Amino acid sequence: MALYLITGIAGFIGSSIARGLLAQGDDVRGIDNFSTGKRDNIAEIIGRIDFREADLLNLNAVHDACRGVDYIFHEAAIPSVPKSVLDPLGSNQANVDATVHLLVAAKNAKVRRVVYAASSSAYGDTPTLPKHEAMPPNPISPYAVAKLASEYYMTSFYRCYGLETVCLRYFNIFGPRQDPTSQYSGVLARFITQMLAGDQPTIFGDGTQSRDFTYIDNTVEANLLAAKAPASQAAGQVFNVATGARVDLNETFQLLKKIIGFKGDVKYGPDRAGDVKHSLADLSRTEKYLGYKPKVNFEEGLRRTVEWYRGQQKAAKA
Repeated sequence: MALYLITGIAGFIGSSIARGLLAQGDDVRGIDNFSTGKRDNIAEIIGRIDFREADLLNLNAVHDACRGVDYIFHEAAIPSVPKSVLDPLGSNQANVDATVHLLVAAKNAKVRRVVYAASSSAYGDTPTLPKHEAMPPNPISPYAVAKLASEYYMTSFYRCYGLETVCLRYFNIFGPRQDPTSQYSGVLARFITQMLAGDQPTIFGDGTQSRDFTYIDNTVEANLLAAKAPASQAAGQVFNVATGARVDLNETFQLLKKIIGFKGDVKYGPDRAGDVKHSLADLSRTEKYLGYKPKVNFEEGLRRTVEWYRGQQKAAKA
């Protein structure tokens, strides 16, 4: 039985990976400073994990958390383009400095492999679709630059020190436990909770911008595969994690309207600085080297997510 460390374990993705690991009988240690994560996300599993409340900028705490660990899933970040535009220094500390601390500690602790939550924002707004890993990066926002810098750090620690690292470029992950109250959270969490409450959602821009929305279960599966893939195929590599299909925000609203039974309409606001117009992933390398194929398509993921938020809404009223 392996011991896994998850950074940002109280976040939407980190807590989902924790549940996936526990389901297969592994030991889980987690670290989070609750800057964006929520205690509620790990409340039901807290008794089954070794949890440390600490900041990755505290190098001693990171060294301590890495002791005896076999694999690390590095999910901790401030995952926000708008926030990085407002506070590039804070974004760099949380998304780059913290990563270097973790890599140094992982190397010293002789961790087998670090799987990193990279971002499709590294591709920027280049018109070429689908995005493939051999494309030159073209990050627009400070957030995208920080995530790409951490990718390079991951690869350099493999090349310089032999620490196995795998970078997964996430494309617009959504699902249960995503924070709808944050102005920086995913658009789907906000749309769903607003529409369930009968409130009018807002699309920033004209709604023709498209995304390769990826349901959380697919993301968990990709991480578990990345941890165990042969080093000859995965170590030091970067892979897309997505569904391989795109949908625009106007279409997304109409689909949610049907699923939820929402009677209202959408309103439009100004474009947001740093936002990418279109995203679509080429998954051929991920399928070939990790054995990854998305099992939950966009519409099914939306239905599952709506049901979860509907359940939360009913529980809050009870």
